[in-house]
Amino acid sequence: MAKLSSILPFPSRPLPAVKGGVAIVTGASSGIGRAIVAALAELKNAATTGGPSSVSAAAGTYVPDRIIGTSRNPDNITDPVDGVEYLPLDLEDPASIDEFATRALALGPPTALVNNAGESQSGPLEELTDDALHRLFEINVLGQVGVTKKILPTMRQQGAGRIVMVGSMLGSFPLAYRSSYVASKAAIKGFAFAARREVQPFGVGISVVEPGSINTGLSTRRTKYVDLQGPYGAEFTTMLTNLDNNEANGISAERVAEEILKPITATRPKPLYATGSMAPVVFPLSRVLPTATMHWLINRKHGL
Repeated sequence: MAKLSSILPFPSRPLPAVKGGVAIVTGASSGIGRAIVAALAELKNAATTGGPSSVSAAAGTYVPDRIIGTSRNPDNITDPVDGVEYLPLDLEDPASIDEFATRALALGPPTALVNNAGESQSGPLEELTDDALHRLFEINVLGQVGVTKKILPTMRQQGAGRIVMVGSMLGSFPLAYRSSYVASKAAIKGFAFAARREVQPFGVGISVVEPGSINTGLSTRRTKYVDLQGPYGAEFTTMLTNLDNNEANGISAERVAEEILKPITATRPKPLYATGSMAPVVFPLSRVLPTATMHWLINRKHGL
């Protein structure tokens, strides 16, 4: 009987470990992005000084030489992380993506790219404006793909690299009144899942990390498109109240950063990592329950 590894060679084939080089994290001025660059900076500092690190031992196997964080306006960052170089990046602007990639690649070979920047958007499908939809997909999908396309060739040529797309558990479990956000996160997962086989022979891994509810203060920055006096107003308000409450009691950005380091340090990175919102229970449950039942449960959790 043929060995499984001879029938399915790629899932069992380890990738070269990533070492040194440049780690790039988009959207690093706050929330998850800031937690990621802070964790990487701690690893780098501990490796340089020989001091202790609170970051997991497994993550310590990857220590970048340089850490780049992005922000639309780096000069406006009030609490920058020591040891992180901040570069401007506007994911809605192809010229900004080109300029960022040129500057980032000039700083050294990229070994890790975390596509984290994004917008959170809410509203009933009927009331989402075209401009809002276009902007969301420029930021959450096309911009992320654009950055990846600029960094990927160097990773392929050097024969090693890790790319992480920061999605959302809503990309796997849709919630009413979040359709645009859900679709953007599902789209980025589709790009990652399909492309990971393309780049695997070149030593590059692509993974998606789907956090659940996170306590990062994002609820105050979420864009909303709804007529509160209209037909969807009451249910939208119920959903948003429950969503904000879930996020206020969610996991920390530091916990998500810890999860994001896993595919970077793994020799066999998985396609999907998830944390928060009972992820270890919800994903297995989704394999045995009808899809409609899972959708009902997610909406029910948010008061719908």
